[in-house]
Amino acid sequence: MTAPLTAAVRNRPPPAIAERVIEVRDLTKRYGSMLVHEHLDFDVRRGEIVSIVGGSGSGKTTLVRQILGLEAPTSGTIEVFGRDTRAIDEQTARVMRSRIGMLFQQGALFSSMSVFDNVAQPIRELGRVPAPLLHDIVMLKLEMVGLPCKHASKMPAALSGGMIKRVGIARALALEPELLFLDEPTAGLDPKASEDFVELIATLHRALGLTVVMVTHDLDTMTALSTRVAVIADRRVLVAAPIEEAAAVDHPFIREFFLGRRGRRALQALPPERRAKLPPAALVSASAEVSL
Repeated sequence: MTAPLTAAVRNRPPPAIAERVIEVRDLTKRYGSMLVHEHLDFDVRRGEIVSIVGGSGSGKTTLVRQILGLEAPTSGTIEVFGRDTRAIDEQTARVMRSRIGMLFQQGALFSSMSVFDNVAQPIRELGRVPAPLLHDIVMLKLEMVGLPCKHASKMPAALSGGMIKRVGIARALALEPELLFLDEPTAGLDPKASEDFVELIATLHRALGLTVVMVTHDLDTMTALSTRVAVIADRRVLVAAPIEEAAAVDHPFIREFFLGRRGRRALQALPPERRAKLPPAALVSASAEVSL
């Protein structure tokens, strides 16, 4: 179904950017004496694809875990869908989680379960669903992510890396979420599989009106998909803006990440109207050395 779905939404505008669905304010996170975040602010609006980038140990995944309620902040507030995540009861939290999907790094499928059972698991946890309806839902999700239904009976060990990622997306979409988190979605994929997966995410974003938060080191993926990039350094979000604006911020990490050879190559693939807004250093040939 992916090819027909891609064709169907190709000329459809992306989802309109609307109200905030995530609002993080004055967030501080400590592990003992180690300070990870300090007075960090971060927003995501409905319809966006926001990439979170930063150096190793900068707290990208820690921030996502706090937004998801898997860890508690040391101080500060996190609101998701307008609700303070530290001030809601378990039933409200359960409903909120059903509105959120998550693709874990490397897919994180249950190795002892078939593809079908992996995708069906969130639906089964939600409550009793008649077997025929469950079968149709799972097959629809597999088709949406471009996996023929014949793969439903396979075990994860029999799948390629790209197929595992697609099953992970199908499972993340099982409950029709509004908000989708992706942790290094193209890590470990070859260039063709990575390109196909980026097209899948773009298609699902348009077709389902998803809001997407993505942790990634892949410059090509980030450039192809992001409406905004949030750069974490010095224990806070330095900038959260379109990539051409983020790349212009004068900071050592940003210069190294965006204006090195790989960064310039990715930035120069932007459409002409966005490329024109890049800082001059980003437009230097990707084969040239640049003093940062």
